[in-house]
Amino acid sequence: MNILVTGSNGQVGSELQALADAYPQFSFIFVDKKDLDIGHEEAVHAFFDTHNFDYCINCAAYTAVDQAESDTETAYLVNAMGAKNLATACKKHATRLFQISTDYVYHNHQNTPFKEQDATSPKSVYGRTKLEGEKLALGNHTETLILRTSWVYSSFGNNFVKTMIRLGSDRDQLGIIFDQIGSPTYARDLAKAMLDIINQNPKEFTGIYHYSNEGVCSWFDFATAIFELEKIDCQVNPIETKDYPTPAQRPHFSLLNKGKIKATFGLEIPYWRESLKACLELL
Repeated sequence: MNILVTGSNGQVGSELQALADAYPQFSFIFVDKKDLDIGHEEAVHAFFDTHNFDYCINCAAYTAVDQAESDTETAYLVNAMGAKNLATACKKHATRLFQISTDYVYHNHQNTPFKEQDATSPKSVYGRTKLEGEKLALGNHTETLILRTSWVYSSFGNNFVKTMIRLGSDRDQLGIIFDQIGSPTYARDLAKAMLDIINQNPKEFTGIYHYSNEGVCSWFDFATAIFELEKIDCQVNPIETKDYPTPAQRPHFSLLNKGKIKATFGLEIPYWRESLKACLELL
């Protein structure tokens, strides 16, 4: 089974590289922007014309959420048109496509875990461009599986966990938002889930699915857990979103219901605190 991984130096792409040896039945090609710019349609098709892939996992994305508010064109090129370019190339070459998306597509007043059929209402450029990428990918290639995930962190790259460790080690106290609720996702768990699905090579491979770690917390709870597990002596003070304004709006509640992916593919999803422990051990 030949697998192309785009955005290979990001958090999820790096975790896929780390897991590659555990899946000897797969042959991987890892590419980053310097190897393949997914926003360049001709380059994408030329690349596919010279390779043979069974699956493509698109980890390439414009994820600078606040910067996207002023860099709309680039965010759209990568998150929307990049997904379309991969989808059309995958369709031409009978390659199945994993398109990673985000909880930011949900931004309303719902207070129960979101299911895949719930209404989307993104309020940020990032959320809108990722939702457009979903539509373009599925609209151009039926064998596309959309994975909406949330609050991704890893031992690779820059993320909330690493930022908290750095700031908590330098300061006596921090104000962390308590009125945004969701679930962290350890990028290694997400990467493993995709590889386990590929290993099944399911007959049906299409539609939208949710994946995040089990459980629920706020950013305040997440930071508190990081300091507790790392034994960092830093006081965490809960603050409201309005006390920490950012260019992009974040959803106040974006907890994802994972029932569909567990029932369809038989996945067991770890609890967020256990995955956090595993990541911190690597750090």
